[in-house]
Amino acid sequence: MTRPRPGFADDLDETLAEAFRLLARGVADRRSPIHTPSLASIGPDGAPRIRTLVLRGFDAPTRTLRVHSDRRSGKAMEIAADPRVAVHAYDAGAQVQLRLGGTATLHAEDAIADAAWATSTDNARLVYTTALPPGAAIPTPTLPSALSDGREHFAVLVLRFDALEWLWLCADGHRRARFGWDSAGQASAEWCVP
Repeated sequence: MTRPRPGFADDLDETLAEAFRLLARGVADRRSPIHTPSLASIGPDGAPRIRTLVLRGFDAPTRTLRVHSDRRSGKAMEIAADPRVAVHAYDAGAQVQLRLGGTATLHAEDAIADAAWATSTDNARLVYTTALPPGAAIPTPTLPSALSDGREHFAVLVLRFDALEWLWLCADGHRRARFGWDSAGQASAEWCVP
């Protein structure tokens, strides 16, 4: 018996709704592949830098993602210098790739960071407790002793996307769609060659 073709296969509005559903699930379900997307920023030498992060929040009306970071990290410094970012996520089970482009803002000493810190687990807070910044050389592979509760090193990155590309792989015919939003929030959508 053949499965019915999903509505998002041939409808741009349903495709965008499915993309947003996958992002929301990525926040709520730690087993979702979308829970750990890759974030690319622009390094000081102009080269791209990419890393995997944990998706902590998604707000569809504002098209924002929330991730946490050490404010001393390379990504935080890169985003402070050039806020343009790209996000990539792939869900092998759904056979969907999402690519998002936009800008990021760093929140370290404001209500956004305070609220995120307040809901973080002790285990999640542990990575912010070291005196040395992420990427610093250490003599052994263990974390140095905690020197603080970590709040002073904690930051939230809010990523607002103005472009979203969807690629669905299907034996009956792949589907690729591109969505964009202008500075006034006006949306555009189009199908693309997969």
